[in-house]
Amino acid sequence: MSKHALTMTFWWSFVFSLATTAINVAFTDATRIPSTLDGPFEPVTAPYDVSLRGSAVDLPDTDPRVRRRVKGFEPEQISVSLSVNYDSVWISWITGEFQIGNNIMPLNHTTVASLVRYGRSRIPLTHEAIGYSLVYNQLYPFEGLQNYTSGIIHHVRLTDVFLPYFGLKPNTRYYYRCGDPSISAMSDIYHFRTMPVSGPRSYPKRIAVVGDLGLTYNTTDTISHLKRNKPDLVLLVGDVTYANLYLTNGTGSDCYDCSFPQTPIHETYQPRWDYWGRFMQSLISETPIMVVEGNHEIEKQAANQSFVAYSSRFAFPSEESKSSSTFYYSFNAGGIHIIMLGAYVPYSKSAKQYKWLEKDLANVDRSMTPWLVAVWHPPWYNSYKAHYKEAECMRVEMEELLYSYGVDIVFNGHVHAYERSNRVYNYTLDPCGPVHITVGDGGNREKMAIEHADEAGNCPEPSSIYDESMDGFCATNFTSGPAAGKFCWDRQPDFSAFRESSFGHGILEVKNETWALWTWYRNQDSTGKVGDQIYIVRQPDLCPALITLPKGSVADI
Repeated sequence: MSKHALTMTFWWSFVFSLATTAINVAFTDATRIPSTLDGPFEPVTAPYDVSLRGSAVDLPDTDPRVRRRVKGFEPEQISVSLSVNYDSVWISWITGEFQIGNNIMPLNHTTVASLVRYGRSRIPLTHEAIGYSLVYNQLYPFEGLQNYTSGIIHHVRLTDVFLPYFGLKPNTRYYYRCGDPSISAMSDIYHFRTMPVSGPRSYPKRIAVVGDLGLTYNTTDTISHLKRNKPDLVLLVGDVTYANLYLTNGTGSDCYDCSFPQTPIHETYQPRWDYWGRFMQSLISETPIMVVEGNHEIEKQAANQSFVAYSSRFAFPSEESKSSSTFYYSFNAGGIHIIMLGAYVPYSKSAKQYKWLEKDLANVDRSMTPWLVAVWHPPWYNSYKAHYKEAECMRVEMEELLYSYGVDIVFNGHVHAYERSNRVYNYTLDPCGPVHITVGDGGNREKMAIEHADEAGNCPEPSSIYDESMDGFCATNFTSGPAAGKFCWDRQPDFSAFRESSFGHGILEVKNETWALWTWYRNQDSTGKVGDQIYIVRQPDLCPALITLPKGSVADI
């Protein structure tokens, strides 16, 4: 045998050895980490560590991380969010200073341009896009309350609707600057990476999921740990800043429904939104963030307005996903179709949101986006005393529809703890039901949820659970199973696979069209240690979508 042949034989043997080792490692890893194929699991409750209450105290306005660090109309609070597909993203930022007081004068948003220069090379930035801007006010027409007006909020979509060829490329790094060059008010150069093209073998590496963040010292730990995992996308499942836990004079108030005496309006301190945007910029100026509203974003004010800060500060692919609302929309992240739903706007079967959801689900091509993920704020499957069965009306209206289309995973927040369900539908263990995961443990200033509804003395009265959206009561006693005839279980429910009261965040890694790794990281743990981990496995042969669409159905509308 020639020297060349011997070299090639050795080389291919080495390659084969590496490949075999990789396969064995992957198999070992898969067998070590449980999967939903091993379930349903016996319910587990991790013991609560009383030392973990930690620094559930908000960062003060003197903290350097929330202070304004730009001059004049230079951009700050810069963020990236996705459109419906890889070929377009939104860049958002704020210029100018907010005002708060009795005599405020809103900035003229037309005086500063909304422009982004971008390209695949840092220098030169070869493309340019122009967007729109706005200013919002939070007004309290009562003596003694301070009004607020924001800086100029800019939103620019990077795409070319007339020349699709010039849309963004998939899985590609782009550099950008935003601002107004005519007044020398441009940002530094940042970068982001677009999502992969949709397909059964095309996925972002890591998606971070976090909820109920706020801006406490616990929040800073959560975000620090999250950054180390280098996510390609962040899903924030509601409750962003907790500005409504403040009075308009900036004084913290630890009650959700504190109002100024003899007024029907709930006070908020809107500068907390600006503090949050400044703190988060180092992450979300380069990693896209997608947000859905929580109850702390309602922020009722004069003229029956609500959700004004939420709807003004973030960019949403509402129009692109054929939604008429910032409260519900959808988008693709590679081979994942993600649906964001609104729990605090009408969702009955006759509501616009439900009709939109029917159309959106009907148009999902599971050959291109095999994974279907749904996100909203309050959980349907929750065994904690806090917010127990609070979203029952929404479940009654929407669960059958989501189940019929084979939703794989549901992410929620609201409950300030962690909980992962077995596969479940209508409170019954079902191998075709989604896995429900609650991650309302991002670090907010409210108390951590530590009591469970199945513990003695913790079961709430059904009459105490009123749903404003439906103007009625939907939570009733269970009609079947071990808890039949009762409002609460007398032990950890079968649907609850694992629960723990700790702060943290989660990472979703979709491996292929049927396997995805879910990992929950606790703030108190060192890097690399996990609090909960499982492979979520789709079984499309066992669980085909139950909806068969005839010609002329909503999919064709």
